[in-house]
Amino acid sequence: MRPHPRLLMATPTAAGSARPLRPAPLALLPPIPLYRRLLRAHRKFLPREMRLLGDEYVKSEFRAHRSVENPVHIIGFLTEWQLYAQKLEGDEWIGERMDVGKIDKMSDQQLGQMYELMQAIRKKELDDNEPDPDDLVAKAK
Repeated sequence: MRPHPRLLMATPTAAGSARPLRPAPLALLPPIPLYRRLLRAHRKFLPREMRLLGDEYVKSEFRAHRSVENPVHIIGFLTEWQLYAQKLEGDEWIGERMDVGKIDKMSDQQLGQMYELMQAIRKKELDDNEPDPDDLVAKAK
């Protein structure tokens, strides 16, 4: 059976269907432009300390995924990093909590990485909040 040309040009609608149409899929950036966009966003939108930590994390993740060949993993990786870049550029990430559904889907290794990242952030916050011993000596004089 040959499809009619008019049917080939038709666009799907939500009329008569139980669920609405899905939003248009996100056009994924290739890995190198996405990598550059992430580093640029860190440079532009993050304080220096957060930028250094974020840059190291982005670099290590992209290095670790360089040899991945599974298309599902590649698409998931690029999609999540692109969403992160969009949130970072839009300032809606400040104070946002991670989605529980995403945490449930993480492997043990990914959860370990998240825990290490949380520890590094907390350590940095503690180091920033501790008074410098040289400042205390200078104030005492």
